[in-house]
Amino acid sequence: MSTHTPTLRTNLFVTLASARMRLLTITRYPGQLLLEIIIPIVFAAMPILLGRATAGADAGAVFEGNTGTSNYVAYMLIGSSVFTIVSLAFWHIAYWLRWEQETGTLEALYLSPTNRIWVVAGTALYSCTRSVATAVLAYLLGSAILGVNPITGQVGIALLFILFGVVPLYGLTLLFGALVLKVKESNALINVMQWGVTFLMGVFFPIAFFPWFLRILALLFPPTWMTNGVRSSLLGVGYFFQEWYFDLAVLWGFMLIAPLIGYWVFKHTETSVRRNEGVGQF
Repeated sequence: MSTHTPTLRTNLFVTLASARMRLLTITRYPGQLLLEIIIPIVFAAMPILLGRATAGADAGAVFEGNTGTSNYVAYMLIGSSVFTIVSLAFWHIAYWLRWEQETGTLEALYLSPTNRIWVVAGTALYSCTRSVATAVLAYLLGSAILGVNPITGQVGIALLFILFGVVPLYGLTLLFGALVLKVKESNALINVMQWGVTFLMGVFFPIAFFPWFLRILALLFPPTWMTNGVRSSLLGVGYFFQEWYFDLAVLWGFMLIAPLIGYWVFKHTETSVRRNEGVGQF
């Protein structure tokens, strides 16, 4: 009995169709999309207003002495906007897996001839499109509301850091997805993860203030390089390795390694869960 192996063209079609279906679905919920744009602005506004309340007119000068830029409003907005990309990436992958588990459709995916990784890739493509668009709109709208010029510095290089940063990011979401498959929980895990990620990637402050061991841990986290790269490109706060192409090369290395590690862990966890308790059990 012969089995049909899908071609690369078929697999790519599955990926694009999966992404398109989810993008069309979310357009039916404009209120949720608007809320996702507003949240990063509010998230950034809290430390901005706190800084103004504590330092007053000297807030910019004090901030420049610690970070290399007096534009603390843009600094916070960039941090919260990049965090939005990271947070939504984890939310989308984890929620999708958990939803498929709870509805019993995850098991059906294993009966299809298409490898599951192509379906995951479609979800990641949808998530990447949605999260990057949300982050850019939040940054532009936040800049308009808070009165800063959003288009400063080297915008093209900033976009490169985002492009190179989202690939290893979705490698990390595969690791997180493996955990969701194993423990069959998403909301609690994401809530814990978000606080850790906010701290580790330096959303509101430079990682130079970390103790040495936390600084090393932060530098092993790809979103830290994406955040600092975007900030340095737009605000000139300083790259980790002085020049933008050195920092981008590090992200390129993460881009090669993180998806492979994520795929390997996800595949082995998936195999273990299927063998022992079943992927659809909850």
